[in-house]
Amino acid sequence: MYARFLISALFAGAAAGLIAALLQLWFLQPIMLHAELYEGGDLVHFGADKAATVTPELPGFNPVRDGLSLVFSMLTYSGYALIMLAAMGIAEDRGAQINGRTGILWGIAGFVSFHLAPGFSLAPELPGVSAADITARQIWWFATAAAAAAAMWLIAFGKGWSMWGLAAILLLAPHVIGAPEPDIFTGPVPTELAALFAARALGLGLVAWTLVGAFAGYFWQREGAHAEATARAGN
Repeated sequence: MYARFLISALFAGAAAGLIAALLQLWFLQPIMLHAELYEGGDLVHFGADKAATVTPELPGFNPVRDGLSLVFSMLTYSGYALIMLAAMGIAEDRGAQINGRTGILWGIAGFVSFHLAPGFSLAPELPGVSAADITARQIWWFATAAAAAAAMWLIAFGKGWSMWGLAAILLLAPHVIGAPEPDIFTGPVPTELAALFAARALGLGLVAWTLVGAFAGYFWQREGAHAEATARAGN
């Protein structure tokens, strides 16, 4: 069981993390590097007389930086896959069918829990944008993600309107309380750049979590079938 759990999580997380990292390098990293030019003063959003006459070139491919991004993404999504497969194992004991197709639903639930629900009030942020205290944001983010994950479980496996009502309360409560906000909404980064980053970050999050769920379900089913075949052969 432990071998099945670890192998499925590592394969699913590494595969999804690699794809997610490549997409992030192509779609998100240029926006972040562009924002850093505003943060450092190389570009100025307001005041044409102070703006750079020539837009500085963005840094190109960096083997160390980009390689570490790939490794970090694979490790991160392997951790997510471990959490998802632990929940999948509990659900399978309750009679749920786990495979690549149903894993897509698990991935969407993971996206809602870890990206969409927190991002509804605390959007993904670029360097240089105004933000509240990081400790307060982290506490709110973890609480919101945990509440959303519990809500997804109640929606999927809860029975009766009472459970579904509790799920709705868990989804809404963090946003009714409100995410930490900065005292002044200002910063050197253009709002257009921040909006593009937030939209792409959420879109790539959906892709990555869908892949994590699909891969986790597939490898979980495959490793389970392999274990059963090995047990029958041993008998």
